[in-house]
Amino acid sequence: MAQANEWWRGGVIYQIYPRSFQDSNGDGIGDLAGVVQRLPYLAELGVEAVWLSPFFQSPMKDFGYDISDYRAVDPMFGSLADFDAVVAKAHALGIKVLIDQVLSHCSDQNPWFVESRSSRDNPRADWFVWADPQDDGTPPNNWLSIFGGSAWQWDTRRCQYYMHNFLASQPDLNFHNPQVQQAALDNMQFWLDRGVDGFRLDAVNFCVHDAQLRNNPARGMPTDDPSVNKVNPYGWQRHVYDKSQPEMLDFLRRIRSLLNQYPDLMTVGEIGDDDTPARIAEYTGGGDKLHTAYSFDLLGPKCDARYIHGVVQRLEAVCLDGWPCWSVSNHDAVRVASRWQQPAHNAAWLRLVFGLQLSLRGSPCIYQGDELGLTEASVAFEDLQDPYGIAMWPEFVGRDGCRTPMVWDAAAPHAGFSSAAKTWLPVASEHLPLAAASQRAAPDSMFHFYQAMLAWRRQHAVLRTGDIELLAADDTVLAFVRRSDDAALLCAFNLGASPVRYALPDHVRPLAMDTRHALPSGELDGQTLLLPPYGALFATL
Repeated sequence: MAQANEWWRGGVIYQIYPRSFQDSNGDGIGDLAGVVQRLPYLAELGVEAVWLSPFFQSPMKDFGYDISDYRAVDPMFGSLADFDAVVAKAHALGIKVLIDQVLSHCSDQNPWFVESRSSRDNPRADWFVWADPQDDGTPPNNWLSIFGGSAWQWDTRRCQYYMHNFLASQPDLNFHNPQVQQAALDNMQFWLDRGVDGFRLDAVNFCVHDAQLRNNPARGMPTDDPSVNKVNPYGWQRHVYDKSQPEMLDFLRRIRSLLNQYPDLMTVGEIGDDDTPARIAEYTGGGDKLHTAYSFDLLGPKCDARYIHGVVQRLEAVCLDGWPCWSVSNHDAVRVASRWQQPAHNAAWLRLVFGLQLSLRGSPCIYQGDELGLTEASVAFEDLQDPYGIAMWPEFVGRDGCRTPMVWDAAAPHAGFSSAAKTWLPVASEHLPLAAASQRAAPDSMFHFYQAMLAWRRQHAVLRTGDIELLAADDTVLAFVRRSDDAALLCAFNLGASPVRYALPDHVRPLAMDTRHALPSGELDGQTLLLPPYGALFATL
């Protein structure tokens, strides 16, 4: 086993969506050479790792999450040499590089699937989830696709259905087959040997299905499910059999065993499940599976103090030796500046949210543009690219609003993202006043706030690796203590627009306040905290 320094435990990750980060060749689409160009910006911000969304060869039906060659860079993003340049530049700047691995499914143009669908007895016939129809010709069970409709697509070559959790052009691989598992591991090793520092595993709990293909039980129309929009029938089932099967745990151990051969690596899993805290605990516990994982619990609309307290409480109750990752925005969710907006005080509110995210036990993940306070962009129907949004428009407009190009310089064409006549998604005009160049020149900007908070956090090792003790739930205050063997830090946040008082329990006795952070700071009155609107208090104990 290679020596590990566990940099990932509390390390801050920045997600790059390459299509929208920086276009270097003027074709209107971001690319890997553009990532190299902008890496010094991320070093200046102060993040420790970048996660690159897929750049692999793909027909782009789902913008790279439908992979036709796991070891090739799609020409629109550049070449393997360009990827190597990303790794070299990032490492020179002290930044780790994580890349997506889309294990559960691939493109229907992947040679694996082309061969598998050609007959029922070819060498890869069992590499995908194939099933006979019922006697009336209907699909083998009631499983649904997240993108709408049945999770089963009829194939006339084999006269069978194949399973797809997402688009019909994204067939699900059969992880009950040891050959499939080994092929996935071999692909991961290819990238490890090119110098990556770890992987973000897309929809990782979707890899293994129930081998008996039993029907999912019904739950009725959900009133609240942060992992799926309210008009999607996928949420009407309890997903007992189509994902999150126990056989996945042994494969996760095989992944960890591979990564243990290399120094200082990490995995972060994306988990959407009916009982996400339990799944995170299961997938990250024991030190032999994933290093960390994140859920959709803070990617939905709820953001009040009691809700967040409940999310953390539920996770901490089961995730005893596991390690969470906290994300409030990504390429699949409405941007937090719009989803959790507080209209009268949005800038102050967003700053508080980031301070809170940095203080929870776990590894924070920032989505590109959050450090600028970017809002969800309004994209006209004729400009939509996301098949999910096009299929469910207008009640659900898809994910394009969080994927519009980064705004680097308001005075440059397409805000400095591209020199093309037209970009793949339009630059949002409402983002222009928030461009990075303007914010870097303004000391009181959101960019400099993020930079200051990241620098301040590095001064508190307990915020990286300490345990967490939640204090009493409150309507507007979220308070907890982070503890390690040699430090204890009280963290309290007022999520409301009015000043508030919060009484500490007797066993939590503040010793000295830390006011070096960039949030509005509260005060101490004995055992009572006085917190200003959207303010915070940090104190050693």
